[in-house]
This record gives sequence, structure tokens and C-alpha cells, in this order.
Amino acid sequence: MSLRIHRRLLLGATPFLLAPERARAAWPDRPIRLIVPFAAGGGVDLTGRVLAEAMEASLGQPLVVDNRSGAGGAIGMQAMAQAPADGNTLAMTSPSTVTIGPQLRPSPYAPFALTHVSRVCTSPLLLVCRPDFPARDLAGLLAIARSDPTRLRFANAGIGTVTHLAAELFNLRLGTGRFVHASYRGTAPAMSDLAAGNVDVFFSDSSAWAAVEQGQVRLLAVTSAERSARSPATPTVAEALPGFEPTNWYGLAAPAGLPAAVAERLEAACATALAQPELRRKLESIGFDAAPLGRATFTEFLRRESETWREVIARADIKAD
Repeated sequence: MSLRIHRRLLLGATPFLLAPERARAAWPDRPIRLIVPFAAGGGVDLTGRVLAEAMEASLGQPLVVDNRSGAGGAIGMQAMAQAPADGNTLAMTSPSTVTIGPQLRPSPYAPFALTHVSRVCTSPLLLVCRPDFPARDLAGLLAIARSDPTRLRFANAGIGTVTHLAAELFNLRLGTGRFVHASYRGTAPAMSDLAAGNVDVFFSDSSAWAAVEQGQVRLLAVTSAERSARSPATPTVAEALPGFEPTNWYGLAAPAGLPAAVAERLEAACATALAQPELRRKLESIGFDAAPLGRATFTEFLRRESETWREVIARADIKAD
């Protein structure tokens, strides 16, 4: 074969050699599936929906929410983890699916093998008590806890939830005898029993704000580093127990091995969305603050939190329900 013919064949093949690269550069070229591993109507679902709507402008494709609940979020997370790593399947994450749940029960996916695109938002836990609880403030609660911890009945939204582990961490940090822990199947039934006076105290998620503002329960403290603008007179737990700052958070993840260019574009689209005042207002309406962290910083945050909860799980000897 002559050199001229060989060159002609190579030049003719060039469009076909470049086709895969062009296909990758065209992403996204179809709607993106955003798996929410919990039922519709909860905090993860509401956050996922407002984020999906806000990211569409940057990506040029709709993000279609797919609720795949069950097994504490593991079913939906497994579906995402097993999808092709092409940017067309994402999932919303939370402590129960990354830093807590996989430490309590066998996980069908490796949480730190996933591509953690961005943290989306955070929310302090609210330390609330029944309306007629004898302690009127955080100092009063600490006094009871130190004098007779068995008097305290702590509600939680389920074994292994952040509301449960926060109470266990509180117990460990005080160094007292064990509180009485009452586990429920979710925040709503725990809050209902608290309002009825059947339990004493609860480290609730942000959904407790409505009950606080309606006078159904009393707010003793928040777990953020700083006082909440929503109730600036309420102290943080850290004011009495320095460093006590367990929070709830939601994030955005993709399967392992996501191409760097796709991950970078998703991270940028998420950051752009979270900078929008309207999205921030929507998150605040459900009790969350926009709190973006990029891939590297977010992954490091997850590893630190995982270590914290690993120690709590071991010291409190927590077993999955």
C-alpha cells in the first residue's frame, strides 16, 4: 500500500475515531435520573426536587426524580451505584446512606467508592422537650442528666438515624449513666409522643420547627456551631458541650468511576443552583441551609463524620434493628 493511500485511509477514518469523544463531549444528551432513596414528601425528596429544578438550566436537560425507597435507603443507593458511570444516573445522599447506615448493616454498595459530587445543604438538629418538662432550658436538662440520667426518656426516629446517634453522643459526652432510649419509625411518631408527654426529649430534625412555633413542644437548644437566626435566644448545645455539633445533611452522588469532566460539570451546576436566592429560600422553608462543598472537601467531611459515628456506634454498642 502506497504512503498516499495509507494517509488517505487514516484521514477518512478520523471522524469515526473521534466519534466516541464527541459523544462524551455532548453529555448530557438526554434527561438525567435523580434517585431519591426515600419516599416522596420527606426532607430528602423535597430537597432533591428543588435542586433538580434549579440544575436544569445549567445542564440543559431535565433531572427526573425517581423515588426508590426501602431498606433505609439502600435499595435506591444500590440502583444508582450499579448504573453506568456516565452522568445519567445520580442520587441524593444523607447520613443514613453514607456515614451511618453502612456501618450498622451489610451494604450492597461501597459508600466511599461512589463519586460524591457535592454537599447540598445542612441543618442543625433541634433539642426539643415535652411541653411540661421540668427543665426550662439547656442548663436544667444537663442538671437532670447528671443527677439521675435514668429519668430521661430520649426519643429517636429509629435505630441508627442521626437523631438516635446524636442522643447517644450526648450521653457519652456527659459521661453519665444511660438514658432511656425510645425508638420510633420516623420523626412524626416520635414528635407526636413527645407532644403528648410520653417521652421527655428528642434531637429532632428540622421538621420540629413547626411544632416549636405552634407551642406543641419546647426548644432547648440547637446543634449548629452558631445560634439559629430563626430563634436567636436559643443556645447551641456546644455552648455547654464544646464541639458538640452533629448535623443533618444531604448530598449529591454518582456511581464510582464518573469521568472527571462530567463530575466537574455536575459540581459546577450544583454550586450555581445553590447560589440562587430562590433556591436558598426554598431550602430555608423546609429548615435547611444551602451548604455546598466540592468533591474533595465533601469526601473529607464524610470520612470525618463516619469516624465520629463509628466511635459512637462502638462505644454505645448500637445494633441495627
